[in-house]
Order: sequence, then C-alpha cells, then structure tokens
Amino acid sequence: MAQEFNDQLISFLPKMRVWALALTRNRAAADDLAQDVAAKVLVAQDCFIPGTNFSAWVHRIMINQFISSMRSKREFTDADNMPEVPVAAAHEDRAALRELGWALERLPHDQREALSMIVLHEQSYEEASEQTGCAIGTLKSRVHRARLQLRTFMMGETTKMAA
Repeated sequence: MAQEFNDQLISFLPKMRVWALALTRNRAAADDLAQDVAAKVLVAQDCFIPGTNFSAWVHRIMINQFISSMRSKREFTDADNMPEVPVAAAHEDRAALRELGWALERLPHDQREALSMIVLHEQSYEEASEQTGCAIGTLKSRVHRARLQLRTFMMGETTKMAA
C-alpha cells in the first residue's frame, strides 16, 4: 500500500513541478514549493482516502502551501507569464525522492524537527516555540539552515553541516 502511494506520488512529481512553477514563476521557489508539498504528501499519506482523486488532493495541498507562504511574504505572481519547463523522466523523480529522504535523514535532529513542525505540520512559529521551548528566532534559524542544507544535499554539493 505504501509502495503504491509512493509510486503514485513519484509519477505525479512532474505535474507538481509544473503547478509550482505556474504559481511561483520562479524556478528556485517552484523547486522549494514542490519539495515542501512532496514532503507534506508523504507525511499525510494516511489521510488520503484510496479511490478518491489523488490529483485534486495533492493540488489542494500545494495551493494551501503556496497561499501560506505568500501570506508571509505578501508577494503575488502572474501565472500568465509562466515559462515552459522540461519535465523530468519518472526514474529521475524516484531518485529525487530517495535523495530527499536521504537528505532529510542527514539533517541534525534539531533542524529536522524544526523543519518538520513548520513546513510539514504547518505549525506557526509560536506553536512550535511553545512545544519545543525554543525561541522563535532559533526556530526560524533552524528552518533556514535546514532548507539551505537540503538544497546543498540535493544539488550534490558537499559542505560542512551547520549544527
């Protein structure tokens, strides 16, 4: 069952990238959005009801994530000027998901926890701060460092991890 779900998500990644690029109109922001949504979908797979519309479910998660991120940035995009993007092959998507899982596991515990609470579980920094006993600034720093480290891992660069 979990493998079926993972295969379905992997086959859906190219469409998610197109949606993300249409929303953000920025390749780096689209990659971040698609990565965040893929992680959220994996975490929330128990919430998906088999037999229902997987596409609509993932699309709703992406829209909600995009709106949440835009509320904090107060930036809006014009989807009419979306550039054309080549779509990666399915085997590249499987490899990317494996790499993402590997990269998440390599993060220091505090960064992985902060990223999970803020990005995957959509907690506010205030809620996460109360739950962990960390200052909000510390959590923001951990999330920022985790994103940078994930990007470094995913780009194949090898640098020292910031603790």
